[in-house]
Amino acid sequence: MGDDILLREDLGPITRLTLNAPKALNALSDEMLARLKDEFGALMTDQSQRVVILRGVGKAFCAGHDLKELRAKREDADQGAAALRDLFSRCSEVMQTIPRLPQPVIAEVHGIATAAGCQLVASCDLAVAADDTRFGVNGVNIGLFCSTPMVALSRNIPRKQVFEMLTTGRFISADRALELGLINRSVHGDRLEEEALGLARTIAEKLGSAVRIGKRAFYDQIQMPLDKAYDYTGAVMVENMLDDDTGEGIVAFLEKRDPGWEQ
Repeated sequence: MGDDILLREDLGPITRLTLNAPKALNALSDEMLARLKDEFGALMTDQSQRVVILRGVGKAFCAGHDLKELRAKREDADQGAAALRDLFSRCSEVMQTIPRLPQPVIAEVHGIATAAGCQLVASCDLAVAADDTRFGVNGVNIGLFCSTPMVALSRNIPRKQVFEMLTTGRFISADRALELGLINRSVHGDRLEEEALGLARTIAEKLGSAVRIGKRAFYDQIQMPLDKAYDYTGAVMVENMLDDDTGEGIVAFLEKRDPGWEQ
């Protein structure tokens, strides 16, 4: 699929980003993190793209951090601690960018998603997985507790289940990930691409401005106390209602026709 470690393909209003380092199990190396940051930065201001699909090639979706790079940074007598802090800071920045993107991001997961790769799935807005995918935060098996992946996971699934995964290092199946809410759908591997694209197309057909407003409000309100969340989202509803395209959508519904949206 070419030499670029991260591939971008625009399918109309859907952008598909493909982790393309199969020999390294699509590890989040320094180069991979830099490329993800660049692509997310470009998407941040691109209103023509409505949905993003994130996937990987080869045997795995993503196996987490590159352990060879981690070891080299750890053994650097002069810059070891600083280099490690910088790596985890850059990775955290990439993870936090995903919910801030105006486009919904769908993880299309296969094979394995481990450690920071599992964190990447949890950081996406939606996730579709092949039914033989395995998920884990298995760093504890080599003596490295998955503390940063824990942040995203504990905001997706119940805390006791997260803690069991973190402390045992055991993998869970796609069916179990679906039960816990880590993923939205589990499908046969032959249907994975079709399922992810179908979900993306459904979202891309909606009014772009409404989805952008809604995604921003979703993540803002979830951090607020109940009363503040209602105050805030009431104001968001007003903002959305005053959009010209929303007005057209309401009139079109009442007139039983398709809306003529500009956005």
